[in-house]
Amino acid sequence: MSAPGRLLNIGFGNFVVADRVVAIVNPNSAPMKRLKEEAKESKRLIDATQGRKTRSIIITDSNHVILSAIQAETVAQRFSSEPLKLKEEEE
Repeated sequence: MSAPGRLLNIGFGNFVVADRVVAIVNPNSAPMKRLKEEAKESKRLIDATQGRKTRSIIITDSNHVILSAIQAETVAQRFSSEPLKLKEEEE
């Protein structure tokens, strides 16, 4: 099995595959609140906030919506910085 590639730290030990991220947005607008509710109803919502306030919403190419307690600006900065890669296991 191959490694997923670049990982994006979204806080509290949670990661997403950076190549699958379509958007990192602020959760405070009405359209983002509707998006969050629609994803929850269709079971596409992943809550990675660890019980904290949602500060960013990450949308993936598979149409999943991921909630993070890290500011959108911080996640975006991590997205554009040096990537974290998984080490492939030696056989």
